[in-house]
Amino acid sequence: MYKLIIRPIFFLFDPEKIHYFTFSLVKFLCKIPLVSNVFRSVYQVNDKKLERNLFGLTFRNPVGLAAGFDKNAVLYNELANFGFGFIEIGTVTPKGQVGNPKKRLFRLKDDQGIINRMGFNNEGLKIAIEQLKKNKGNVIIGGNIGKNTQTLPENYTDDYKECFKGLHPYVDYFVLNVSCPNVGSHAKLNDKSYLLELISACQELNNLEQKQKPILLKIAPDLNNAQLDEIIELVAETKIDGVIASNTSTTRSNLKASKERLEEIGNGGVSGLPIKNQSTKVIKYLADNSNKSFPIIGVGGIHSEKDALEKIEAGADLVQVYTGFIYEGPGLVKRINKAILSNL
Repeated sequence: MYKLIIRPIFFLFDPEKIHYFTFSLVKFLCKIPLVSNVFRSVYQVNDKKLERNLFGLTFRNPVGLAAGFDKNAVLYNELANFGFGFIEIGTVTPKGQVGNPKKRLFRLKDDQGIINRMGFNNEGLKIAIEQLKKNKGNVIIGGNIGKNTQTLPENYTDDYKECFKGLHPYVDYFVLNVSCPNVGSHAKLNDKSYLLELISACQELNNLEQKQKPILLKIAPDLNNAQLDEIIELVAETKIDGVIASNTSTTRSNLKASKERLEEIGNGGVSGLPIKNQSTKVIKYLADNSNKSFPIIGVGGIHSEKDALEKIEAGADLVQVYTGFIYEGPGLVKRINKAILSNL
């Protein structure tokens, strides 16, 4: 029904506008008595064999929703009805910001992908905290944090620290987003010496808390092997809890979209099927060359059960969907979980 009726209608409209319309629609439906129960009965797969224990957390299943979908933590309680094992909110920055000028979100229908240059648009830390106070506790919540676009390089770490301290009581794990290509200058964020400084600063804050929260690093799919070796060294040095591979890609090779269409769209990160293989390659490299010494969350181009299983076989402990969720609909989460059970 989703691919035959709902998606064709949604795809008639501007991607960003329909995104917010969908939020309002799901919010409204879940306020109707018993509708949330219906969603849960249709989409959730409850089986102890799906549970995964990682960095001190028990995930009821290994399929999560990636950051960027629920930026301001307004829909996670409702999204939990659709069978996710965890939901990552954000990217949250200290101050609210409008992000890049619109239009900034584009579908690549023939490629089953998306190009975005949103630019960390979000309502800021304070609003995210207020929303997270409404948590019904039905799903593990990750907090994806970043810096404000206007922040000077010498103050990047302060932005991450502010978000870390503010969100600490309200999220189950943290993700340091250092790999988004849409936030102006981010070269420093990919420098190993800076990453050491950033991770250490967040770990120091973490150690001051009564209960420590896992910290993960989200990396780009475009890193070469030497850069991936540095990530492996970084994890070993800092003992950070894990890596999310991967963010969107700046590579535009092998796309079916015409050169004219891509020029018309302009800059932005590619997500969806076009980055599936590159993301899986990064996961496999990290897993193989680290002797699987740290957890990996695999994300990028998961549009089917087969895609998810490929990520797991490559070395991912958990997987996340985003663009695939938009193209395939909420049934994708259930199908992946059932496929994982079938392959046990």
